[in-house]
Amino acid sequence: MWDRIEPLMPADPVRGRRWADHRRTLEAIAWKYRTCSPWRDLPEELGPFQTAHKRLIRWALDGTWERILAAVLAVADADDDVGWTVSVDSTVCRAHQHSADARRRGRPRFEPEDHALGRSRGGLSTKVHLASDSQARPLSIHITAGQTGDAPAFEGIRVPRRGLGRPRTRPAIVLADRPYSSRAIRGHLRRRGVRSVIPQPADQSGHRLRRGRAGGRPPGFNAETYKERNAVERCIARLKQRGGLAMRTDKLAVAYRAALHLAAILIWARR
Repeated sequence: MWDRIEPLMPADPVRGRRWADHRRTLEAIAWKYRTCSPWRDLPEELGPFQTAHKRLIRWALDGTWERILAAVLAVADADDDVGWTVSVDSTVCRAHQHSADARRRGRPRFEPEDHALGRSRGGLSTKVHLASDSQARPLSIHITAGQTGDAPAFEGIRVPRRGLGRPRTRPAIVLADRPYSSRAIRGHLRRRGVRSVIPQPADQSGHRLRRGRAGGRPPGFNAETYKERNAVERCIARLKQRGGLAMRTDKLAVAYRAALHLAAILIWARR
């Protein structure tokens, strides 16, 4: 895994102190989110916890984690190892009480106003929206407040190509469950020539029938193809094997999103 990740890591700065060992820093961050331990409990052999925490934040703000994930995806695409039957879904992650006072700490660059924290009956939570390929590996990840709906957060994928060529943004098929059944999403996919397999909720179906001919034909739905949507459920399960992702303890949304990107990088590097 490290042989695939090492060439993608940032080079040492031209001026100033050299970076601490990248491999040890990545292992420290991965250990923290795997065990859901506080930063101060980081083992001594993984270096100072301040180094790992600052590196996580710094590389989140300058886009390093996203660039590494894009590069790993480009290599997989060049090897023809990306399953283009894409499934989309979301999952709610409870927020620990330690992540609740971020608003008093100020808002750094790229940090959303609400810190991607929402309050509902169950308390504070964050919703993770993701798209996975047919082999349960994440293609895109973004986060919102826990009470956010699924359909408004729907977004496309972008897999860069190695060398020349535009990034691939059109999968062969998109599989999604009922919350994504909307005219906007179906129309967007239809205009881009992407086949969608999305069940229609009972209320939408009833409304269409009540309109008679004006309601139009029902959207196509293939039950056998829809069974492949379990890929995104398995992808969510793989991410939530890391306790620090299953329950959010980060005050900043940029830190939590960076940890999700690192987990996706490790999943693709393990292929």
